[in-house]
Amino acid sequence: MPKNAVVKVKRLRASAALPDRASPGASGFDLYACLEGSPALEVGPDPVIVPTGIAIELPRGIDAQVRPRSGLSSQGVEVSMGTIDSDYRGEIFITMHVFGSRRSHIVHHGDRIAQLVLSALTDVSIQEAETLTETKRGAGRHGSTGA
Repeated sequence: MPKNAVVKVKRLRASAALPDRASPGASGFDLYACLEGSPALEVGPDPVIVPTGIAIELPRGIDAQVRPRSGLSSQGVEVSMGTIDSDYRGEIFITMHVFGSRRSHIVHHGDRIAQLVLSALTDVSIQEAETLTETKRGAGRHGSTGA
């Protein structure tokens, strides 16, 4: 990551919470539900879009991914992963749903609902090739390494 990279965050609503780390060793910044004017939002098995009330400006060369929180996932509440491009300036929304035997989950204003993980991008190009270098695994499918 570029040294001293700064991610600018704009509150789109006064009650929006800025992303923050829950602990010094956390790799992700918690993202919070911003449900101004609504006490709660019910999330079911169908995807529900939850507003955060913030927009961000990423420095060029920084990748931002929205990821699930493990605490919610372990309870049957899932967040769809997503990428925020460096030229996007709109509100960050989180797509949530429940899975397994869970029927619903109630999201309240200010709840931690996802995390934002930042990383440096590598400058690469795509090149078509007739052959690829041989490896021990080769074209083995999912789980072919024994896991």
